[in-house]
Amino acid sequence: MPRQVDHESRRRLIAEAVCRLADERGLEGVTLRDVAARAQVSMGAVQRCFRTKEEMLVFALGHIGERIGERVQARLVRSPAQSAGTTLGHAATEVSLLREEHRAEARVWLAFVAQAAVSEVLATTLKANYATLQEAFTRLISEADESADRAAPLDPQREARALLALADGLTTHVLVGHLTPQEAHDVLHAHLAGLWEQPARQQ
Repeated sequence: MPRQVDHESRRRLIAEAVCRLADERGLEGVTLRDVAARAQVSMGAVQRCFRTKEEMLVFALGHIGERIGERVQARLVRSPAQSAGTTLGHAATEVSLLREEHRAEARVWLAFVAQAAVSEVLATTLKANYATLQEAFTRLISEADESADRAAPLDPQREARALLALADGLTTHVLVGHLTPQEAHDVLHAHLAGLWEQPARQQ
């Protein structure tokens, strides 16, 4: 058991090195040799953890997704009594990576998205991450909609897709400087507010 725990810890250490290098150089600048140097492990240690560069990148992408998911979960733990609508807002904010402390993570995430366009295995991992997020958004929208007094119910899955696409797009707009983080935050939360500002049912 200790050997297995150490192996997983080393894989995560290597994934962090991949992310730092990808932030500095893009994924094309990530080599096994440079990752080993940045993680301060031997080439042999990297190759024992990952048979190929592609396998290493897939794990690193999953590692980023896990970090984002953990932050969303931490928000829920801190405020367990909050409404589904409020929870949705917190989750969408975390996914959009708008805060300054997440700027490097956003750059790395988009580097992986770009690479996934030409890598089937990365695309498969990315689609699984998106599917998990969409499922969570769908559930929260459905729960919030049940308590809303509206003339017609929302389509939770359609709204979840739109919200996820919006959050992802805002990440890009902030990174290239088209929007400031505050402007992107305002766009996101105006969209969220609009979900619950539908006409009420007729009495």
